[in-house]
Amino acid sequence: MTNVTLAIPDDLHTKMKEHSEIRWSEVVRKTIAEKVEMLEAMDTLAKKSKLTKKDVEEIAHKINKEVFLEMNKK
Repeated sequence: MTNVTLAIPDDLHTKMKEHSEIRWSEVVRKTIAEKVEMLEAMDTLAKKSKLTKKDVEEIAHKINKEVFLEMNKK
């Protein structure tokens, strides 16, 4: 198994230490695995898509704008 080193802010590390019962490396490992799985699914979908990169960027921009507006309503 490969080891990966990452940097986190001191305040986050302090909060993590308050929950020493959590296996933080396992949390990170699972999170990375989920992200990779999602990216692989997206790659599979993208290969079948007839959308151009510009089309995807425009859609993503619209989604991001809507999410931003929705989050700022609260």
